[in-house]
Amino acid sequence: MMIELREHERIDDLQRGGYGIIQNSEKFCFGMDAVLLSGFADVKAGETVLDLGTGTGIIPILLKAKTEGKHFTGLEIQPDMADMAGRSVAYNHLEDQISIVQGDIREAGRLFGLASFDVVTSNPPYMEVSGGLKNPDLYRAVARHEVLCTLEDVVRETARVLRPGGRFYMVHRPARLAEIITVLRRYKLEPKRMKMVHPFADREANMVLIESVRGGNPQMKVEAPVIVFEKPGVYTDEIREKYGY
Repeated sequence: MMIELREHERIDDLQRGGYGIIQNSEKFCFGMDAVLLSGFADVKAGETVLDLGTGTGIIPILLKAKTEGKHFTGLEIQPDMADMAGRSVAYNHLEDQISIVQGDIREAGRLFGLASFDVVTSNPPYMEVSGGLKNPDLYRAVARHEVLCTLEDVVRETARVLRPGGRFYMVHRPARLAEIITVLRRYKLEPKRMKMVHPFADREANMVLIESVRGGNPQMKVEAPVIVFEKPGVYTDEIREKYGY
């Protein structure tokens, strides 16, 4: 199938299932956080998944490649990004398994209905608008700063669309971990599993992966951390083997 590429777009090989993804370096390209989240999320056979703030559609496509989930939906507010994600789905002939919906995370419960997914994933904006400089580029600002949605928006709508006992997987910044746990519990999403991500073994963590369960019992397992690089430019065996980067 011929896919029309816009200015500055390219197709990158995901090295998974023969899939590729359309990216635009002038807008926003996926990073290690999306790859790690797709490896951390546990999607079982026959389950339905919603990715909130899907961007280029990278997480639904990687989850389709890595799991036996039944159907994956990506929700993205920016029309250009949603269009790019939709064309990537078509490029990979995954229209029956992946749907891209343009819409607002803050309206997810209304768009999809209550308790409509088994799993929700999100790689949300990490930075509060009041904290740090907003990137002047709209696409990067929306991806990195809470311009169009907040952490609470993401968690609130997750709790609405997730079935009882369903699982929520998120990647975020360790600096906001106390807030993350507080907000998750406010919406009855109990943290169950957490993994810190370190760029190098001797560096502090710069990402946290967290799994929570809607209506789960209080008890959380802190797993061994992920180390991304064994030395500059060289990924660790875990990154290459488990996460397929």
